[in-house]
Amino acid sequence: MASTSKPNPLEEDDDAEEEVQHFDDFTLASSWERFISDIEATCRQWLADGPRNLVEKGAVAVEDLKNLFKVKNDLRSVTRSYCMEFYFEIDDNGSQQVGFGDWNSGSHDLQLCFGVKDFLLIAPQSASGVLLDAPESSKLLSAVAIALSNCASLWPAFVPVHDPSRKAYIGIQNMGTVFTKRFEADFIGSQVPAKLMHLQGLYELFVSKFVYSGVDFSIHNFKVHCLMRLKYQTFTSDEEDEESDMDEFMGDKADTAEHNGSESRNKVNWDDDCPWSEWYSAEDPLRGFGLEATWADRTVENTLEMAELEIASPHEAEKWILRPILSPYLGEPSHGKRIDFASQLLCLVEALDASFIAQFMDDFVSVENPSSESLKTSAVIPPPTVLDRVIKDLFHEGYKLPDFTKGEHRLSRALKAAPLESLFTQFCFHSMWFGNCNIRAIAFLWVEFVREVRWCWEESQPLPKMPIDGSIDLSTCLINQKLHLLAICIEKKCEMNEVFLDCIGSEDGSEDSDPMEEHHKADKRITTSSEEDLLRKRDSSIAEDTSDRLRLERNTESTNSVNKSPTDVIRRGSAGPVGTMMLLKSHQRLHAPFTQDPPLMTEDMHEERLQAVEAFGDSLNVPGQLEKDILLSDMSAFKAANPDAVFEDFIRWHSPGDWESSELETTEASGSISEDSKDKWPPRGRLSQRMSDQGNLWRKNWNDAPALPADDQKPLLDPNREGEKILHYLETLRPHQLLEQMVCTAFRGSADTLNQTNFGDMRQMTSKLEQLYLIIKSTLGVLQRNKVPDIEQTVKDLRRLCLVFEQVEKLVTIAASLHRKFLEAPRLAQVIFSDFYSTYDPIMGINSNDEENKSRREMEVGRQEVSLRERQVVSSLFSPPSTDQSLIKVLSMGNLLNGHEPVHREIIFSTGDDVNNGIHYAAAADVAATSDRRREEIETHRMYVSGTSNDLRVALSVTSCD
Repeated sequence: MASTSKPNPLEEDDDAEEEVQHFDDFTLASSWERFISDIEATCRQWLADGPRNLVEKGAVAVEDLKNLFKVKNDLRSVTRSYCMEFYFEIDDNGSQQVGFGDWNSGSHDLQLCFGVKDFLLIAPQSASGVLLDAPESSKLLSAVAIALSNCASLWPAFVPVHDPSRKAYIGIQNMGTVFTKRFEADFIGSQVPAKLMHLQGLYELFVSKFVYSGVDFSIHNFKVHCLMRLKYQTFTSDEEDEESDMDEFMGDKADTAEHNGSESRNKVNWDDDCPWSEWYSAEDPLRGFGLEATWADRTVENTLEMAELEIASPHEAEKWILRPILSPYLGEPSHGKRIDFASQLLCLVEALDASFIAQFMDDFVSVENPSSESLKTSAVIPPPTVLDRVIKDLFHEGYKLPDFTKGEHRLSRALKAAPLESLFTQFCFHSMWFGNCNIRAIAFLWVEFVREVRWCWEESQPLPKMPIDGSIDLSTCLINQKLHLLAICIEKKCEMNEVFLDCIGSEDGSEDSDPMEEHHKADKRITTSSEEDLLRKRDSSIAEDTSDRLRLERNTESTNSVNKSPTDVIRRGSAGPVGTMMLLKSHQRLHAPFTQDPPLMTEDMHEERLQAVEAFGDSLNVPGQLEKDILLSDMSAFKAANPDAVFEDFIRWHSPGDWESSELETTEASGSISEDSKDKWPPRGRLSQRMSDQGNLWRKNWNDAPALPADDQKPLLDPNREGEKILHYLETLRPHQLLEQMVCTAFRGSADTLNQTNFGDMRQMTSKLEQLYLIIKSTLGVLQRNKVPDIEQTVKDLRRLCLVFEQVEKLVTIAASLHRKFLEAPRLAQVIFSDFYSTYDPIMGINSNDEENKSRREMEVGRQEVSLRERQVVSSLFSPPSTDQSLIKVLSMGNLLNGHEPVHREIIFSTGDDVNNGIHYAAAADVAATSDRRREEIETHRMYVSGTSNDLRVALSVTSCD
C-alpha cells in the first residue's frame, strides 16, 4: 500500500540548500578558461570523428603532400581570434597510417622537423600569422596543452613565433606518462657560422644540448644516432637568360632557321643529332635532375667520425633517389611562344585561312593588289639574303637522289601528301620557317620557287630531289605528281637533245658508212638494255625461266651472224625470241619487240579523261585515241622486229586470249623446246570471234601501222608539251589549292620526321605515333576534295589537330631526351617515361580551347630509386662544373659528387635513454611499446638540421620529466 504521509517542509529546504551548494557557476570562469574549454570541445569532436569521418565531412587534402589532410576551426579569445588546424594522415584505404613514414616521401615541414605524424597548429588570424609576443605564445601553448590533457590526447601542438621568414615554432606534447616533449625550431637565413657548415660543428651543437658546457668534445665520446640525406642538382640555365634567348630567337625566326646548320651555330644543343634539328632546336624537356643520397642510421661517437662522413663519396650512401626536373612548358600550350613543328603548322593553318581572299599567289606580293595592303603590317617578308639561302638549299645543294622512304610510317601513304625527302616537302618545311609563315611570305617564296623550276626546265637541268623515272604515284598530292612528271619530261627532253646532236655529228662523218653496219650498231645498242626491259610486255606466254635461254640465243645469233637469213638481218628493235613460237607465214622465230612505255599521267589528267567520257560518250573517243596510239606503236614495233609477220602473229603475242590455238600451239607457247616442235609448222589455231569480225579496228590499225622500231617512232609522251602544261599549272595555281596541299604535306612530313626519332623500347610512344597518323588522316580528308565544304569548320578542326600534334611532339622530345641520357640504363628511362606518360596522357586532347588551356599546371614526375649498377650512369649526368660555376660556391659542405656539392643537406641527430632505469617512469612499458627507434629506449633528444652553405634551420625536441 502506498504511503499517504505528507512531506516534511524542513527536509525539502535542506535538499534545496544542498543543490545550491553543488551548482557549478560558469559565469565565474575567466575568459581564458572558456577559451581552453572551446579548444577542448573542438579536440574532443575531432577525436570522436576519427580520420575517416573527418575526410567524409570535408577535410581538405594538403597540396603536394600525399595522404595528408587537415581540418580547421576558428577560436576567439578576449584579445584576438585564432585558427586551430589538425593535420592527420590516412592511407589509401582510409585508415590511419601506423608510424612515421620514410622521410624520402613527401611530408609536412613540421613532420620533418620534429618526427611527428598527426599534430595541431594554432596561429592568430593576422597578417603575419605568427605570435611576436613571447609571453602570449607561451600562454597559448599552455592553454592548448591543458585542453589536450583534459581530453587524453597525445597530439603534439605547435605555435608559430617570431618573424614569418624565420619559420620558427614552439611546441609541446604530452607523452601520456610523466614525460613531456618540448619542441623548438628556428632558421638562420644569412651569415651562417662556418663551424655549423660542417658535420663536426653540427655534431658538437647537438651534443651541447645534453652535456655540460665545459666538456671537451675532442677527448670524450658521446654515442649519437645519425641519419643524413644530401640533395644534388645538375646545373640549369638561369630563367632570365632563357627568356632573353627565346625573345631573340623569336625575333628572327627565318634567319635563325637558316643558320641551324651553318657555321654561325657554334653552340652544341642536346638534340643536334635528332631528326628535327635541321629545322629547329627544341628546348630540352628535362631541365635537369635532382639526386637524393641517403645514409642509413649509424652510430657516431666523436667528431673524427663525423669528419670522415663529410668526405665520404655519395656512392657510399645506402640509397639513391633520382628526381627528373621537367621544363614548365610541358604542362601548358605554347600559344606561339615556342618554335617547333606544332607552332609552325598552326601558322600554316592560319595562312590557309587567309588564302581564300585572292585568285592567284602573285596577288599577295603585288604592290598594285589592294588585298595585300591589309597584310603588309603583320605579314613580314624576310630579306633577299634569306630567300637566296632557301633557294640554294632547295635547288643547288647537289643532285643526289634522296631516299623517299626515309622516315616513312606504315600509315604515311594513307595521307595524300608528298614523301618526306621530296622537293615539295622540303619547300613546305622552308615555308614554315620563312618569315613568320604568313601568306605573303609563302606567296613570295612560291613565286621564286616556280621561277627556279622554270629555269630548270628551260635549261634542261635535272629537277633536284625528284625521281627521273618510274610511274607517277597517284597516292601523293597533285603538286608532287606534277613535279615528278616534269622531272621525267626534263630527262626525256635531254635524251632527245642528245639523239639530235648525235644525228648531226653522224651526218658529217658517216656519209660513206655501210647502212648494214649502222643497222648492226643500232641493234647492238638495243640488245644491251636491261633484262627487265626484255620481259616487260604483257605477253603471258613469255615465261621468266626463259630469260637465260634468250640471252644464250642472242649471243649465239650475234656470233653466227654470217649464217643469218635475209629476214633475220633486217630485224629492228628485237628483244629476242618468244619461247618456241614461230611465225605463221614463214619458218622464222617470233621475236618480241622493244616498245614504248605508255604515257604517264597525273591524277588530274585521269580525271579529265573520265570527265570527257562522261560528257561526250563515244563521240569524242578521247580514251580510245590514246589507246589507239599505244596500239599503233606496239604494232609498228612488232612489224619492225618481225618483217614477215601477219596480223594473226601480232594477236598471238599481244593478246593471246584472242587466239584459239590447238594443243600443239599451247605446248609451243609453254616454252618446251624439242626437235619435234620445230618440225611441226605452221602453228594451228584461229582468231577469236571479236578479232574475226569484219571491220575490226585492230586489223585496220595493223594495215595502217608502219614497220618502225620504238626508237624511230614518235614518242607517246611529248615532253615539251607536257612540261609547259605543268609549268602553267604551277604558275596559275589558286592560293587555297596550294595551301591545302601544303598543309597535308607539312603534317605528313612533320609526323614522318618525328617517326625517325630514336626513343628506344617505349611502346607507349609507338602506339601514340600510330594514333597521330590516324587522327591526321581523318582530319585532312576534307582537304583532299575538290572543294572544301565548310571553310570555317575545317580551319577549327585543323587548329585542334595542331594541339594534338603539339602533345605528341612533347612526348617524342621527352622520350628522345630520356633515351639519350640513359642509354646504359634503359630501365630508368622507361620507368620515368611511363610515370610521365601516365600523368600526361589523360589530359591530352581534353583542353582543346584556349580558356581550358590556361588552367594547365606544371608537370611532375615521380622519384625513382637507382640501383647500384645504374649509379655510374646517373653520376655521369652531373658533369664536372666549369671554372665559373665552381667560383659561385666559395665554401663547400663536403660530400662532393663529380665536383658538385649538395644543394641541400638534412641531418637527424638523436639520442635515447633506457626507460627502465628509474622507478619514476610510471608507464615505461607503454612508452617502450610505442617507441619508434628502440623498444627499450625513449628518444630524449632529437635535432633536425637542414640547409645549405647560405642558410641553416635547426629543430630541437627534448623529452623531460617535469
